[in-house]
Order: sequence, then structure tokens, then C-alpha cells
Amino acid sequence: MLKVKAIEKLQKIGKYEGTHRYVMQPEMYAQLAQDKVIKEAALRSGVSRGIMQACWDAAGEVIKAWATEGHSVALPGLGTMRFGLRAKSVATVNEVKAGLITSRRIIFTPNTELKDELADTTVQITCYDRNGKEVKRVTSTDDGVVEDPENANENENGGNGNTGGGSNTGDNGGDNGGGGSGNGNDMD
Repeated sequence: MLKVKAIEKLQKIGKYEGTHRYVMQPEMYAQLAQDKVIKEAALRSGVSRGIMQACWDAAGEVIKAWATEGHSVALPGLGTMRFGLRAKSVATVNEVKAGLITSRRIIFTPNTELKDELADTTVQITCYDRNGKEVKRVTSTDDGVVEDPENANENENGGNGNTGGGSNTGDNGGDNGGGGSGNGNDMD
């Protein structure tokens, strides 16, 4: 079960400026230490922690090396990872230069099984008023649509496909993703 909190907050900008609105965000659990993950993987696989640590380290190095060479690298049981970047667009080839790059990105594309697992996971929302008092609990009945980072422009809510920060505005483009979507200003 995913836990989400909806907190009543005063909106300071935008169309709802000056009003209180309930804003949802995931409840973050503690970050699991690498050692704990390795210990659990060793238990599940039946190999020693030392062997699992060596495999984990080697896999990390291979993924890093291949991804920085431009490959999309499979992460077993999870999906793929690749590097990309955001860059400003220019009108002519003579204007192309490294200074147009605004940020480098790590792009993770979950596999179907992981997306299905997320879609099937119940979401519990706890609502808190502006004073921090719990006022309601809701359990999800949504259809479990999972956003596809390769097709971010196909969001159900018509948004820009960029949740959790960042911007697709101005001369910076959205993720092209190689699938023909996006506005083509990003280079992956």
C-alpha cells in the first residue's frame, strides 16, 4: 500500500493564489541502506552477502559505464536506464554549442511488470487540515493509470508530464524519448 498525505496549504502563486487547497504528496519512508538491500537480496537468492556485494558492485559499474557510452541499459526486473539531457533549441546549425545544454538527466523507464505492480497497488490518502489535524482518510478507487516517461505528453490530466519538479517551459523541451513524442528540443 502506498501512503499519501493531502495537506491543506495556502496557495501563494498561480490561479488559486490566496486560497487554501489540499495538496497531495507521497509519505516518504526511510531510505533503505545499500547494505540492507544486499542482505535481503542475498537471503532471497541463497548466495552469501560477500558474493552479492561483489555482484552488486560489478553490476553498478557496468551499468554506469554502458549508460555513459550512450546505451539504454536493462535493470533486471525493473526496466531500463539511460542518460539524456535538456538543451535550448536554436534556429541554425551555426548556433549549436555546448552552452545550450541546460541539464543532464537520468531517465528510468519501468518495465511492464513494474508498472502493473504499481497500477495494482492500493493508495491510502490521509487528509490534514491547515492546523495539522487529520480530517479524513480515503482509499484509492482510481483505475491505476501509470505515467509513461516515454510518452509524457499523453498525460490523462493534460499536464506537461513533469511531476516532482523541473520545467518544460521556455526554450527547454520535454523528453523526446526516441518514440516520436515530445517537442524534440531535448537530446537523449
